[in-house]
Amino acid sequence: MGAGGVVDAHCHAGPADGLTDPWNTDAPLEDYLRRARAAGIARTVVFPAFDSDYRVANARLAGIVRRHAPRLIGFAFVHCRRDKGRIGDMVAEAVREHGFRGIKVHGYEAMLTREACEAARAFRIPVLFDVVGRAEVMDMIAPQYPDVDFIVPHLGSFVDDWRAQQRVVDQIARHPNVYADTSGVRRFDYVVQAIRRAGPGKVIFGSDGPWLHPGLELHKVKLLGLPPAAEAQVLGGTIRRLLARHRGGAGRRVPPGSSYGEALA
Repeated sequence: MGAGGVVDAHCHAGPADGLTDPWNTDAPLEDYLRRARAAGIARTVVFPAFDSDYRVANARLAGIVRRHAPRLIGFAFVHCRRDKGRIGDMVAEAVREHGFRGIKVHGYEAMLTREACEAARAFRIPVLFDVVGRAEVMDMIAPQYPDVDFIVPHLGSFVDDWRAQQRVVDQIARHPNVYADTSGVRRFDYVVQAIRRAGPGKVIFGSDGPWLHPGLELHKVKLLGLPPAAEAQVLGGTIRRLLARHRGGAGRRVPPGSSYGEALA
């Protein structure tokens, strides 16, 4: 694949403080990076594992991103209920100081709010929002923020809720600003339907590493048998395009002198 190579748009990274489950204890990258290199994955979007303080977790992630530069692309994780009132500041810090390029919100903790959407709008960065099966909320959110790009991971449900996944297939076809990623989707024909109905530009490759094997998840996309140009969109073209839209929040209350890190090729 040309034009910069394959981008994995969904991976957790680094330790966390929960210590009760894999997803809130540690997301080690060593094996993931080895497997991704072997699979031909050039860049990876990363965000913290579940944590009790995402400002701290995002700063910790920034160190990981720097150590592996330019391999990793950071997204800021926010908890829309616990971080209420400081999300804008957290995102501004993540973008200006850490060079992060997106926001991650997980509905298991709290559903997406206007505060997080406004922060994404200010910087023109995408929101990766796990709806945890509540796909219907995207029909409320997407029209309210037509200038914000939303990526729904797992086609709407990591636990294989076919109703949610079918609704997300419909949503990415109807809403210009809603996309889906392929991570952890087991019903292969739903990925086929998503491509047929919405087009390859609305489906984004993600692995949900480090816990899912990036090579296996990538092979799932390869098995779609798409024409080279369409496959290139799924495997990196679309996420690069979304990440390239960021800005310093012109005309908004965003401090000057912002730095966004290395531009994507």
